Amino acid sequence: MKKIIIMGLMAMAAMTTTAQKFALIDMDYILKNIPAYERANEQLNQVSKKWQAEVEALNTEASTMYKNYQNEVVFLSQEQKKKRQDDILAKEKEASELKRKYFGPEGELFKKRESLMSPIQEEIYNAVKDISELRGYSLILDRANDSGIIFGSPKIDISNEVLEKLGYGR
Repeated sequence: MKKIIIMGLMAMAAMTTTAQKFALIDMDYILKNIPAYERANEQLNQVSKKWQAEVEALNTEASTMYKNYQNEVVFLSQEQKKKRQDDILAKEKEASELKRKYFGPEGELFKKRESLMSPIQEEIYNAVKDISELRGYSLILDRANDSGIIFGSPKIDISNEVLEKLGYGR
């Protein structure tokens, strides 16, 4: 029985002594140093501003319609009031639908971001994977997006190596 316990302890000790290699990357740093990412971000900002202006124009139009209605309500028949109220609600609904179309969870901005950013993210992932396989890393963590990392030695940060692998080395 003692022999089995000792062998079990030795096996556990052998398993724990195999060193696992870890590395860190700073995804924010990497992305800031990739010109295609900056261009994609600028393109997203421009299209977002354009679409936001369209939505705001419809909201302003609905607001103007409502103010005009408020000023003229005493002069309108019940039929005219109902028509104006329906027109105002239709304009507000149009603005809301346009906003959802552009900025909703599956909206145009999401699709545009996905189409612009996915190739960049895929390229980064492949570079990190290649480096991991080459160096034998068991785990690579993103220090920029992981609040659980309190400290990481700069010695294990491979962000510059990832940038070099992507062709953006210094």
